[in-house]
Order: sequence, then structure tokens, then C-alpha cells
Amino acid sequence: MQQDKDNKGSMTVAEAGRKGGETVRNERGREFYETIGRKGGATVKAERGRSFYEEIGRKGGETVKAERGAKFYEEIGKKGGDRVKATRGPNFYEEIGRKGGQKVKKLIEEGKRAARAAMEKQQEGAGAQQEEPASSSAAPPDESSSPGRSE
Repeated sequence: MQQDKDNKGSMTVAEAGRKGGETVRNERGREFYETIGRKGGATVKAERGRSFYEEIGRKGGETVKAERGAKFYEEIGKKGGDRVKATRGPNFYEEIGRKGGQKVKKLIEEGKRAARAAMEKQQEGAGAQQEEPASSSAAPPDESSSPGRSE
């Protein structure tokens, strides 16, 4: 396979690109690449939508799983967890677990309140419907005007 050479003949296009990228990084810093990456990502999101990123993320994940196997994700998850534990300490997991539990508890309580309110509203509506026919019904027929009696 022949490598593409630039005009000078001593460096490939890939080597020239790498050298140029290193020069920009040294002159402008890593933040420059973060900024232009964020801007580019925002532009792509505006043009193609969030679903584009979801789709390419899913495809990439499937490719990695096919190439490396599901065990790979277990390994990198364990490495990440160990790194967090080393950086933040074992109490970090206790803290986020407690916060997560409190959040779940709060959501359950809100759900129960909403369900009670809905049931009360439903019962009020059913009670109002039962009262309407009773209050709007005609008075019972007068005994004197009953068809079975004659005077």
C-alpha cells in the first residue's frame, strides 16, 4: 500500500496532520479542542437531532460488543468503579446510595399522594353523579291521584 506523500516528499499526510495538531495543541491548549468540539457537536445536534447521537452510540456499542464481547463492558465498568473508589473513597458510594434512596422514597410518596388525590377526585365525581338523580327526581305520586284508588 503506497502512502500519500505531501509536496516535500519526506512526510505522509497523516504525519503532517498529526504534527499540525500537536502544534495547535501546544499553542492554543487542550481547551481549544474542547471548545470547537462542543460547537461542532451543537451544530450536528441542531442539524440532525438528538436521535442521530443515540443511533451512532447504539451502533458503536454493538460494534464494540461484537468485536470484544460483553465481558469487555464488565471489565471497563469494574475499572471505572475502582477508579472512582480510589479517587473519591468508599464512602462516596454510600453517599450516592443514600441520596438515590431518598430520591426514590420521595418519588414514591409523591406517587401515593397523586394516587390518593385522583381517587378522592374520582369519588367526589361519583358522589356528585349519585346526588344529581336523587335531587332532580320528581316527587312521589300523590296517593289520591294513584290510578289504583278511586273515591
